[in-house]
Amino acid sequence: MQKIMVGIKRVVDFNVRIRVKADGSGVMLDGLKMSVNPFDEIALEEALRIKERGSNIEVVAVSIGVADTQQQLRTALAMGADRAILVQTDAAIEPLTAAKVFLALAKQENPDLILLGKQAIDDDANQTGQMLAALWERPQATFASKIEFSTGKASVTSEVDAGLKTIEVDLPAVMTVDLRLNEPRYVKLPDIMKAKKKPLDVTSLDALSVGATGWLKTLKTEPPPQRQKGIMVKDAAELVEVLKKKGLI
Repeated sequence: MQKIMVGIKRVVDFNVRIRVKADGSGVMLDGLKMSVNPFDEIALEEALRIKERGSNIEVVAVSIGVADTQQQLRTALAMGADRAILVQTDAAIEPLTAAKVFLALAKQENPDLILLGKQAIDDDANQTGQMLAALWERPQATFASKIEFSTGKASVTSEVDAGLKTIEVDLPAVMTVDLRLNEPRYVKLPDIMKAKKKPLDVTSLDALSVGATGWLKTLKTEPPPQRQKGIMVKDAAELVEVLKKKGLI
């Protein structure tokens, strides 16, 4: 294996409380802390561990988004990625468009493996990896909780309702990763300083011959219903009676 490409998405930090705009047109983003999508951080950590176990493996971090997305790519470089590519655009990117961007870059970079988070915490779509594998006509392994490699192949374990499922895929392949795969490393200040000198290339959708035409339309964004106040019951019998009245049992 010589090259691994990792998808990085800029999202609102998971510790931040989201508020919906008054007109229901979306969520308020002004002034909010933005971070690397947690699942993508796990994907990058796995790529770095593969590199540390092997030799001469290049890890390329790729993101699609506004100019400020360079901040998240610099974080990826500080973690240990060798270089980064930003496909800069102000357009809202849907999973299919993202998959086409990764396909175009895969044809340029010829990676042996593309690692993505299983989903992004802003839309929870869980679609880009599967679409990319179909467009690239390469095997896919999703929700990876363990990855092992042999010559030209990879064995991927994922959690399913009945327990664990393990499949074997030929490389090159697309993999999406789950939370249990690893715990991302902590970025230290010296690594942040070194990241500033690592290459970060900026390109565009037009340069990759990818259009941003949308297939999805958001009609309205609403906050979750306000949690109802709890009630106190005397004993188990009264609890059962209350649950029956609510139609819960």
